[in-house]
Amino acid sequence: MTISPDAIAIARMPPDFSRWDELLALILDAFAYMNGVIDPPSSALKLTPANLAAKTREEAVFLATSGEHLLGCVFAASQPDHFYVGKLAVARGAQGAGVGRRLLEAVERYARESGKPVLELQARIELTGNQHAFRKLGFAETARTAHAGYDRPTSITMRKVLA
Repeated sequence: MTISPDAIAIARMPPDFSRWDELLALILDAFAYMNGVIDPPSSALKLTPANLAAKTREEAVFLATSGEHLLGCVFAASQPDHFYVGKLAVARGAQGAGVGRRLLEAVERYARESGKPVLELQARIELTGNQHAFRKLGFAETARTAHAGYDRPTSITMRKVLA
């Protein structure tokens, strides 16, 4: 699928959104390359349409679309001094078209409007390409953490201070 940047729309998830199976399939497909690479496995594998819908009631969600095609998503969970960015997913056919960058820009605008001067996310230790991409977008490493039961770092915490 060739996507023209002009054909990509980024918007907050509408209250009447009902395409849960499609959104879950997008996330699982976008995260599939991690399977067998990261340890522990991605929490995305525990998502269902029902718990995904519940998650959207607690977090701000932005969607990237082109016409009726769902191209990407990003979740932003409000924390006391920042927004935690999670489940940034871009459809494989839309990768490289700037969808991820534009989704993060939407979260940045939302954070500024909400008075939150910082975005934070986690990148897995094994996914050096993701870490590099987030650095290019202005994120910097602030910590390394281990998932429960692991005696080694499994994730890198990255933050972006908004200007």
